[in-house]
Amino acid sequence: MQTFSGLVSVLIVFVWLGGNPASPLRPICDLRVLDHFVKEARDTEVIMRGCRGGCGVMKSYFVPLTRVDFAVWEHIDVQGQAMEVQTGLSLLVQALSTVKKTVSNAPLASTRDNNISNIHSLGQILHSLDLQQARSTVLPDDSAPASSQMQEVSSLPELLQVQSSFLRGKVRLLLSAAPACQRQNS
Repeated sequence: MQTFSGLVSVLIVFVWLGGNPASPLRPICDLRVLDHFVKEARDTEVIMRGCRGGCGVMKSYFVPLTRVDFAVWEHIDVQGQAMEVQTGLSLLVQALSTVKKTVSNAPLASTRDNNISNIHSLGQILHSLDLQQARSTVLPDDSAPASSQMQEVSSLPELLQVQSSFLRGKVRLLLSAAPACQRQNS
């Protein structure tokens, strides 16, 4: 009964604050959120370097390209940038989920799961920015040829390094230039 009244109290506060599930998400433009995700990705790299057993098998993973040609990037419309970032995030989730099957080291498994959760959160952040990005639903499997937006890496340390670089690069560029964030800052 006490749990029920606590839940009711939380719902009342939510309604009082104006929470409406049907209302659009407020844009999340604070880059400190991304910085936190980057730090956690780097922490996973550190744990991987210290891993002595149960650290996964050597395998090929398709991951997004992290290299940014700024002259080209600036001429891609925001929707195109968002699609490239969303596809990259999807590739990272797919690769990290594949790793999930081979990692038995508890600290590494825990941080890997946290990184997957962070990438899903970044997808929600992109959604909150209303960039009208198309979610890619079909991603290559392990036998697919590499495209112009992805590369193949052959180890978990390389995968983790790409994740960190992708977040610091293309994701940061997109979030810092998103029109919703520009309106909020002006």
